[in-house]
Amino acid sequence: MWFNKTSEQIFEKLNTNLETGLTLKEVENRREKYGYNTLKSAEKKSIIKLFIEQLNDILIYILLGAAIVSGLLGEISDAIIIGIVLILNAVIGVIQEFKAEKALDALKQLSTPKALVKRDGKIIEIPSEEVVPGDIVLIDAGRYIPCDLRLVETANLKIEESALTGESVPIEKNSDLITQDKKTALGDQKNMAFMSTLSTYGRGIGIAVATGMDTEIGKIASMLEKEGKELTPLQKKLNELGKLLGIATLIICALMFLVALIQKRNLLEMFLTSISLAVAAIPEGLPAIVTIVLAMGVQKMIKENAIIRKLPAVETLGAVNIICSDKTGTLTQNKMTVTRFLVNNKLQDIDKINLQDSAHKLLLENIVLCNDSTYSKDNSTGDPTEIALVEVGFNNALDKSELENAHKRIFEIPFESDRKLMTTVNKYDSKYYVMTKGATDNLINICSNIYIDGKIVPFTKEIKENILKYASSMSEDALRVLGSAFKTLDSDKIHKDSLEKDLTFIGLVGMIDPPRESVKKSIEQCKQSSIKPIMITGDHKITALAIAKNLGIAEDESEAIFGYEIDEMSDEELSNKIDTLKVFARVSPEHKVKIVKALKKKGNIVSMTGDGVNDAPSLKAADIGVAMGITGTDVAKGASDMVLTDDNFSTIVSAIEEGRNIFNNIKKSIVFLLSCNMGELLALFIGILLGWPAPLRPIHLLWVNLITDSLPALSLGIDPGDPDVMKEKPRNPKENLFAGNSGISIILNGLLIGALTLIAFETARIRYSDSIIHAQTMAFVVLSISQLFHSLNMRNTTKSIFQVGLFTNKYLIASILFGIFLQNVVVTVPFLSSIFKAFDLTSNDWIFVAILSIIPLILNEIVKFFLRLKNKNN
Repeated sequence: MWFNKTSEQIFEKLNTNLETGLTLKEVENRREKYGYNTLKSAEKKSIIKLFIEQLNDILIYILLGAAIVSGLLGEISDAIIIGIVLILNAVIGVIQEFKAEKALDALKQLSTPKALVKRDGKIIEIPSEEVVPGDIVLIDAGRYIPCDLRLVETANLKIEESALTGESVPIEKNSDLITQDKKTALGDQKNMAFMSTLSTYGRGIGIAVATGMDTEIGKIASMLEKEGKELTPLQKKLNELGKLLGIATLIICALMFLVALIQKRNLLEMFLTSISLAVAAIPEGLPAIVTIVLAMGVQKMIKENAIIRKLPAVETLGAVNIICSDKTGTLTQNKMTVTRFLVNNKLQDIDKINLQDSAHKLLLENIVLCNDSTYSKDNSTGDPTEIALVEVGFNNALDKSELENAHKRIFEIPFESDRKLMTTVNKYDSKYYVMTKGATDNLINICSNIYIDGKIVPFTKEIKENILKYASSMSEDALRVLGSAFKTLDSDKIHKDSLEKDLTFIGLVGMIDPPRESVKKSIEQCKQSSIKPIMITGDHKITALAIAKNLGIAEDESEAIFGYEIDEMSDEELSNKIDTLKVFARVSPEHKVKIVKALKKKGNIVSMTGDGVNDAPSLKAADIGVAMGITGTDVAKGASDMVLTDDNFSTIVSAIEEGRNIFNNIKKSIVFLLSCNMGELLALFIGILLGWPAPLRPIHLLWVNLITDSLPALSLGIDPGDPDVMKEKPRNPKENLFAGNSGISIILNGLLIGALTLIAFETARIRYSDSIIHAQTMAFVVLSISQLFHSLNMRNTTKSIFQVGLFTNKYLIASILFGIFLQNVVVTVPFLSSIFKAFDLTSNDWIFVAILSIIPLILNEIVKFFLRLKNKNN
């Protein structure tokens, strides 16, 4: 730690000299020891590695095994179809993730290109990457800080640190201020300047105490590098499903061999049948369908101002139950704005200001003339606080340049931290006005009069106490309060020592970084959806809590905590208290990560929003990292899962709603595919168990799984969203895919489809006893078409298809019709029927098939009718 050491201790420890700086030889020695002042880049993944990662899934492994065995046994068409879907799935995944993980590159780009240093007694400008520890670095307004510096000289120096600390106002630096508290937050280290922050005012000199990865920015880079890639809830569930299906496949194969031994069947034939069962058990198209649905969801979200950088983030959004938001620039506008003013002993909103009132006009002229910033709608320069004051004048027809032309500044006393005041002398016709503004406490002490209703009256103790009460009240509302005063001189003979004495108090102005207009409504929506909003900020507690109360995030001071208090807690203590906390103030990047991890440890799905460099580690640690697209740094965007192109907090709520609908649609697809595969499995297994010939061939199962099933499953994946989805609580990430009667639906519909397939097979076998191919074709067609009709059942678990709207999902209707057409082509076209070993059915066969196939739709509609009656009665 450098902030608690004196300048002399720093010079001695780093063996440097303020007057001459380092010698060129010493620079070379230190560069060999510390390296260049740059950040390490993360190792980029090759396309091949990304492709291999897409294949790292247990379902993929089983399918690869089935494809290899099918190929070895001569079932080339089966192997080709499996291979096509595996490649399709991997290619889509690679395309979506190719540009991910750019956080460290963005951090590197933040480094400033040039730095002013003193070497061998000369001031020279060098590339910032050549700065070494011990260099004497010169700072002036508008220059980026090249590395971490311990300041040794400051003159009205202010540095914009919002990207690093979250502080919305430039920090006034003081090289002489030494804080002994080792837990002092970055934003309170007034004698330090940090890499990639911006000097906005004044000048200074600092000693380079840390470069490259040793800087505060470098520590963030290290944290980003250490954060591992975590599986999303859906990925975990699909892995669990894959393991379950893998175990089920092995058990079924073992049972089949047992049946073969008991029934004294041909073992090779039963081995081929076992492969058929394995194919029936696994939904081959599932990985591709999930990936495609997520990718389509990404495209839809782009239109809603949310760019998803990583596909799994779409479904994770639907489970989010906590949104941790940075304050500055996310909940607020990151722009200081004057909201209230006090003149004539009356506190009012700024829109009540009236230039016809002499006190109002004098207040505005004071804050505009006693000011070094500039303002225009296109471009502003200077301190954000100063800009806010000039903007008020501009909005009330007092343009600063015009006012200065009318009332020339002839003298000034710049702002200084010990006085906390600034004074200018401006010419008003034959008189000269002394305009002073600054901290209320300091200003009141040098005022002997007060301007009220156009008159100058004595500034009594009672009036002073009243003014201080107003100032205190404004501060409690998180307003930054400045006072203004004046006096007149008869001549231009100015005595500096007496300028700031016997002033006449004019009034106060209060300013704040205001909340975004749409945020309050969005937070209310969050609460209605059982989503807890939390504020995590580098700003002060009183400011953070006031904003949180205004937005409805927090209600009481007990819900707020300082960052240093987190340091004093063990992980267990933080975990016990975390549920009651809603505002975290004065936090460091390490605190943010610790908070996010504590929330995740409690089983929450956490979204973290932010825009600064300081937010990057917590964005990456969260389940969903959300960066601001306009005001956000490249670092924040690089570490995030989602980027908001409109910087609107309410877009997060819209994205969560979309995420919930997408997850529900994916679940519809999964339940649909599994119920269909259950039907295939039961049809084949029961048929063999009964001693019948195999009702279906392996290629039949592949066709149904990869072609006929996949199109309706994909259409279900883009089903129109449920308008009531945000009235529901976030789903429990621990609940399995079969929660909410989904498991029962899979089993019952699987039994129904399997039974109908066996009925078709056995009926045809009896009717066409001389042709097993005819019977298998009947079973093949019933299995396929009944599943197509069953897809309509999946659109809603309780509403009738007519309530949902039969044609509201045109893609699903089209896929059903197209599936029926394809099934007809496969059976009737000679070339294809020979490949699929299918028989051209008669008209009576098609009628019989149609009746059997529509039964799942009719029975499900009846069940839904009784479910609605039950829910209505409850």
